[in-house]
Amino acid sequence: MTDFIDDYNLNGLLIGVLTFLIIGLFHPLVIKAEYHLGVKSWWIFLCFGLISVFASVLVRNLLASILLGVVAFSSFWSILEVFQQEKRVKKGWFPKNPKKHKRQ
Repeated sequence: MTDFIDDYNLNGLLIGVLTFLIIGLFHPLVIKAEYHLGVKSWWIFLCFGLISVFASVLVRNLLASILLGVVAFSSFWSILEVFQQEKRVKKGWFPKNPKKHKRQ
């Protein structure tokens, strides 16, 4: 498969598509994390991001290293988005978790 990608110079397109999918995956993850855990879920994204950074440095495959870097910085960006999501919930743009808010 990698020969096909290299022969037709598709690395850039593949990275672009996979980056788009990774970023798209993090949007619902932020929503679910805030819904179930609240803003205290930020540390999960931090840990996942740090693990991805270290993995990106250790992995020798260029494509995998790039994608791990994208995952790492998508995780770091998600920390900000969790706090923004809390504000969006307060504005009524997203549903509150009634069980979570009764405990707080």
